[in-house]
Amino acid sequence: MADSPADADTLKREFKKILREILSYGGGSKDLAEIDGSSGVLKSIEKANRVINCLREVEPETDIVSPPSPEKVDVPKEFKCTLSKKIMIEPVIIASGQTYEKRYIKEWLKRERTCPISNQVLSHLSLTPNLLVDELITQWCLVNKFKRPKSSEEIVTELFTDGIDSLLHRISSPSSVADQAQAAEELRRQTKRFANVRTFFVSQLPGSITRLLSPLSAVDSNLELQENLVTTLFNLSIVEKNKTVIAENPLVIPVLTKSLKQGTAETRRNTAATLLSLSAIDSNRLIIGNSETLKALIGLIGEGGLFTTEAASAVFNICSVSENREKAVSAGLIPVLANKIKEGSNVAELLALLALVSTHNRGVKEMSDLGFISDLLSILRKPSCPVTHENAVVIVFNMCDRNRDRTRGLKMLSEEENKYGTFTKLAKQGSDRAVRKAEAILKWLKRHGTGKAPQRG
Repeated sequence: MADSPADADTLKREFKKILREILSYGGGSKDLAEIDGSSGVLKSIEKANRVINCLREVEPETDIVSPPSPEKVDVPKEFKCTLSKKIMIEPVIIASGQTYEKRYIKEWLKRERTCPISNQVLSHLSLTPNLLVDELITQWCLVNKFKRPKSSEEIVTELFTDGIDSLLHRISSPSSVADQAQAAEELRRQTKRFANVRTFFVSQLPGSITRLLSPLSAVDSNLELQENLVTTLFNLSIVEKNKTVIAENPLVIPVLTKSLKQGTAETRRNTAATLLSLSAIDSNRLIIGNSETLKALIGLIGEGGLFTTEAASAVFNICSVSENREKAVSAGLIPVLANKIKEGSNVAELLALLALVSTHNRGVKEMSDLGFISDLLSILRKPSCPVTHENAVVIVFNMCDRNRDRTRGLKMLSEEENKYGTFTKLAKQGSDRAVRKAEAILKWLKRHGTGKAPQRG
């Protein structure tokens, strides 16, 4: 395009030419990163934007092109979803590389694991936004004065910001049990699907958390209602700026503690997940770390199964604050972890938590009284991931370092080293932290004349 000002007709022709160039790169069916010459696509899109800006300067009061009659607008087939036959609003790419409208392909994938066009079996069900196609559709709609339908996120912002308050009213001041249950289920669904509802709920609705949880303050609450409301709270908690507001509400921790102890399996798991989400914030860990909450989480770990990962991870976060470790040990954490590790359940996660609290003197004593060092040495002998070995040797080190009667512990470690060479092997091939702890143990053994000197190779 020449440097001298161009007239509107020239600019319009130039824009259509650029748009054809962009479409020729991939027909709109691939992600930008997958198209050869993607840098050329980006340059063409930038050029198209410059042309539009120039056109607005030349004709500030007019549209880019004369508005065509709706029936004369021919939407490029590349912009239509093959499932809906309509112009795409939220184009996404599936594992086969094909692009579809998000809500239609999600429905398809609930029933099938194949690509609708190629019938290829999909290696995964992840959906990736097709930013290139989205940009092309936006530009095409602008040029052709075509009103693109709104995305589901935009629609939900308009439809549900008023509706959310109505749902809350039906939950906190129900006209009937059935209506309350229906409203709770709908709110759970909306907070799961739409990020802007999660943000709006906490930031724009006064007293929303209190209104949400007030039905759960009753002595005997409906289990299905409890599950829906706790899961809604979890959905809200995944927004970073919601975490502090939620944790500081005086109803939240008591309700979650109660829900850890009673409720459906789904309720208890989602409760642990909510506490895990909230405990990602430093300031929340002190709020959450009361003994009743910790005791209930530890109880879930002891039960095992579905709850273990979320509960153990939540306790780990809470115990990263040193003053909470005393509360966790007092609440019975050590024997629960030791028993589950002996059973071979979630060993990696539970060893990480045990390593964290093994700096606590009472915790060390309880492990020693349980004879847990034998289990740790057994773990160190067997092939395992470096992190598991690292946490196991850290606990062994802390048990000896903090035990007043170190002689007995060193004797056991010496026997282990002389028979299996456990710490020499670890000093040669463990993680950096594991090497440091193993070498320290070997030095203890050498100093007390109970073991071999470390062999570095």
